[in-house]
Amino acid sequence: MRPLSKVAPEWWDYTTLDREILDDAARLTPEDLLGLSRPGFTVKFYDTLEDFYLAEALEYIAAWRQATPARPAGLCGPIGPTEQLPLVARLVNELELDLRHAHFWGMDEWVLGGKEAPVTHPLSFAKADLELCFNRIRPDLRMPAENLHFPKADTAEYRASWKRARCVVMQGGQGEVKHWAFNDPVRRKGKYKDAPPSPAEYRRLATRIVDLHPVTLIQNARTSGGGVVQNVPSQAISVGPVETWQAEKVSIWHAGNHDNAFGQRLTAFMISKRIPDSSVPMSLLADHPNVQFNYYRKGIGTCEAEMH
Repeated sequence: MRPLSKVAPEWWDYTTLDREILDDAARLTPEDLLGLSRPGFTVKFYDTLEDFYLAEALEYIAAWRQATPARPAGLCGPIGPTEQLPLVARLVNELELDLRHAHFWGMDEWVLGGKEAPVTHPLSFAKADLELCFNRIRPDLRMPAENLHFPKADTAEYRASWKRARCVVMQGGQGEVKHWAFNDPVRRKGKYKDAPPSPAEYRRLATRIVDLHPVTLIQNARTSGGGVVQNVPSQAISVGPVETWQAEKVSIWHAGNHDNAFGQRLTAFMISKRIPDSSVPMSLLADHPNVQFNYYRKGIGTCEAEMH
């Protein structure tokens, strides 16, 4: 039997892993992290936040520059981080980049009462994308509205949109429960009472409504709501592994704000060493052919115990 979670016994999460994996990850120095690169998995460091977020913004530009009438192309992007979004709009305007054949997929959205959160909701991810980026782009350069794809509770249209253009890169952050988008670990019940889904089974999940792990609720209350947990929705729509594996590249950005020093090490270690386990959803990217982890060097931190 695998151990119960230390933080949510009715759920699977990284605390149910073998202790040796956890300890090996905790011992990694920043230099060890750089050494985890292998074919199909690249680790990059940035020394300043300016360089970090500019590099993230430039992934949008590089993807959209590949869009042509015959072969439209785009990017799937997160809310968290968001600092890159105003930079994207500024770059598009300064470069006069025509986005008429470009696409964008939002990664996820909150669910309220069985429906996607409206764009008027203060926590709406679509609202953040529009206000921080797309509404700041000059009208003559903007992509057509039909090329902006935000997930909805009825996922059919969103899933079909992935067949209409190449996804050059899927960006993401990493949550404290080790998810990308809202691909959270599952509850420990039913057929998953004694073991989480196998990596192959989890990878068959497409865009869907998910129940959020308690750690995700606490994190989002901390980062977006001043700690008011009761105002954080308990469900969300998340892009799935099925769509993720349609992306030519997956690029994860670690600024040190969303996951802690240990988490930033654990997932890189598991991907590098090819240890996929659905209790650590990000580790499933061990099987994706092109993954890049991007770190702000000063945000990597340390796993050494110390009192504050």
